[in-house]
Amino acid sequence: MASSIRVRATTNGDITEVQALIQHPMDTGFVKDAKGELIPAHYIQQLKFECNGKDVFVADWGTAVSKDPYVKFSFKGAKKGDDLKVSWTDNKGASDTTTAKIS
Repeated sequence: MASSIRVRATTNGDITEVQALIQHPMDTGFVKDAKGELIPAHYIQQLKFECNGKDVFVADWGTAVSKDPYVKFSFKGAKKGDDLKVSWTDNKGASDTTTAKIS
């Protein structure tokens, strides 16, 4: 199965910039389908980025985040060639993980 996470991480000196796009419906549970029935809530609860065994970004999300969320942030302490592990878990128990090399 292909990952639902696309990530790019580049470093320029001491700062590493990360951009990630996560494919996920992020349904709130308040929207109705074409038949007028509520679409059940289905959203990412936690998104985590780890580098060299340390959390560099952790987000605890709810229903207020849009479909296919995009995240951009920067951090210090990584170097070219390091692994950046990205993982998420949603309210239905589904999860995904991918690892990107920092360039």
